[in-house]
Amino acid sequence: MKQELHPFAKFIAILARGKTKTRALTLAESQEAMEMILRGEALPEQIGAFLMLMRLKEETGVEIAGFTLGARSTFNLPNKLPKVDVDWSSYAGKRRQLPWYVLSVLLLAQNGIKVFMHGTSGHTAGRVYTQEVLEGLGVPIANSLEMAASEIEKTNFTYAPLEVLSPKLYEMIEMRPILGLRSPVHSFSRMLNPFNAKTMMQGIFHRGFADIHIEAANLLNQPQMSVYRGEGGEIERRPNKPCLVHSTKGAEKATSENWPVLLSDTRQEIDEEMNVDNVAKFWRGEFESSYGVAAVTGSLAIALKSMGKTDSVDNAQQMANAMWNNRNKYYLPIGE
Repeated sequence: MKQELHPFAKFIAILARGKTKTRALTLAESQEAMEMILRGEALPEQIGAFLMLMRLKEETGVEIAGFTLGARSTFNLPNKLPKVDVDWSSYAGKRRQLPWYVLSVLLLAQNGIKVFMHGTSGHTAGRVYTQEVLEGLGVPIANSLEMAASEIEKTNFTYAPLEVLSPKLYEMIEMRPILGLRSPVHSFSRMLNPFNAKTMMQGIFHRGFADIHIEAANLLNQPQMSVYRGEGGEIERRPNKPCLVHSTKGAEKATSENWPVLLSDTRQEIDEEMNVDNVAKFWRGEFESSYGVAAVTGSLAIALKSMGKTDSVDNAQQMANAMWNNRNKYYLPIGE
């Protein structure tokens, strides 16, 4: 008796028809495929095959947008969404420098800008992740989207792990040690923006992903997004390197802008200790790092310009410097 094809098999067939017949998924196909996976309608064998075929082919901006839409449709969002200014993803982790960008985000929150941060940790050995740093600072980690919404309203900031947004996506991203390779989940999880923040910040490690994220942002009608090659793949400006920032604003044509080197010493610094406690000490002024100051203010400057707070690179850097110098060293986004 002939067995009927599993409903998800059609997506694997599209990706595995050989060099001449294989093609990318359409926006609708990508969305449907991800919805089926996240609803538990695809078998484990199919998910593994699908992810690795996508990895072999390399995902397109259209597919990233479709996967993002599919994931968003499965979120258990609170009835009242908070107003969020900036969506800041954090999925790479750091291994050469401490996660200084965490303090860029805290400065935004301290200055009245509402930030939703999301990410994951532990999928790559030897890296320091955002959640570890926030826990060291005593900042609460959201255990639900309801808690995330409440924290944003109270403190202008929250961080939610990927497993809170989508347990199934977290399960998939944790497959990296099993499959041996990253999968499209590492790319489109950065685009999730569950609270519809007007500005989305993106950090990449491989230059080619900038165009993919820009295309996806346009298809998702994202009002503002900036993406650049950040230190370790996080949204952190490398102060000892020039920085090419790619930006898009809705239907407008994407632009690229060169940001200058911030440190005269252009050698790549490597922190051999990676002591997470130094982040809190640095915030309080008890630990000095010229690299840290440049990374924090440089990353903050790009965010400020991306938000439209200024049209000038120089002014953005001056604003960021002022925020750092005038910071409340004892402020942390911890609600009552």
